[in-house]
Amino acid sequence: MTSGAEASREGWSRRRFIGALGGAAAVVAVPAPALAPADPESAPPTGSTTAPAPSAHRTGKAAGPHPLYLGTYTSVDGGGKGIGLATYDASTGRITGVGTITGVADPSFLALHPDGRTLYAVDEQTAGAVTAVRLADRKVLGARSTGGAGPCHLSVHPSGRWLLSANYTSGSVAVHPIDTSGALGERTALAKHSTPQPGPGQDGPHAHQFVTGPDGGHVLAVDLGTDTVYTYRLDTTKGTLTEVSQAHTRAGAGPRSLTFHPGGRYAYLANEVDDTIAVCAYDPATGALSIGAPQPSGSTGSTTNYPAQILVTSNGAYAYLANRGDNTLARYAVEADGARLRLLGTVPVSGDFPRQIAFSPDGTLLFTANQKSSTASVFHVDATSGELRLAGTPFASPVAVCALPL
Repeated sequence: MTSGAEASREGWSRRRFIGALGGAAAVVAVPAPALAPADPESAPPTGSTTAPAPSAHRTGKAAGPHPLYLGTYTSVDGGGKGIGLATYDASTGRITGVGTITGVADPSFLALHPDGRTLYAVDEQTAGAVTAVRLADRKVLGARSTGGAGPCHLSVHPSGRWLLSANYTSGSVAVHPIDTSGALGERTALAKHSTPQPGPGQDGPHAHQFVTGPDGGHVLAVDLGTDTVYTYRLDTTKGTLTEVSQAHTRAGAGPRSLTFHPGGRYAYLANEVDDTIAVCAYDPATGALSIGAPQPSGSTGSTTNYPAQILVTSNGAYAYLANRGDNTLARYAVEADGARLRLLGTVPVSGDFPRQIAFSPDGTLLFTANQKSSTASVFHVDATSGELRLAGTPFASPVAVCALPL
């Protein structure tokens, strides 16, 4: 997508077209807006309330407003102008918009460095890139090519030394070094998913996520196009990748998002195309993933549903799945030390097409970025029951596709 008007048609076919188109218990176990700043490269936005510069992830409900960053598409009608700046009240969940970081094209997914000083964004365009932003003064530190098209996800290795990104349109994953200032260096690795062949209805590989395993030495790439989760060993000195295993879903599942249980031996996989999730066993020693049987997303079947992302509470007791189309959040009880999910029910997101979800650092709030309604919803999370309660009126945010609360 060299520009909004020249967006990659392949990328649009899944990533954007889906978003632009206007329960009973189940148990499965697995084997063993705001004004843009006048100068996009400089200080905070003028003519608006300034959000506080974030520090490392907080615990507890610290006084004062907490920063919230919002991802969008800048190249679509009604989209944003860059990375949205907002704050939220940790007690009430109320969001207040305070500005925009401009100079970043199509920042559809965001991630934070472990030290809390630098924000990273994908530039989801044909000439894909990743951008670093210093949060103290919101200065754009520069962008680096991902070596592929349509990067849709990125994450930071726990060491803080490597940025991992997934190129959706070209079906590849990349690694970039991070220097002490938080800026990005030239790419050190690019791995293209060439096997197995694309799944039913797919035109090629479509890498959708790239994350670090609980052991820190393995990184896992979820590919919707090939129905595969690839495990690589990351050389944490050189930033290179060596593929060590593949885990395959059933044909046509279209895996999208993987989340690990805090115990480190199990993970949960959201399958976008066949509207299911699956519990996976994980071997930290080898990085091998074993994908269990598919189970319900909690959708009613009254409309086409595309599961987007699944999260697990920090104590490992509950999991939540964002359902696009059904427009709900499914709540699961996590049982058997992570080996089993039991569907408890769903709640409406009070928006349309929840593309991404995130917890506040203390886990008491859950945010949903609702793409088609251009809103962000906030829910209070009950620590005992895991129940969700909507926190007021959703916040208007242009084509909201990512919410990152700090």
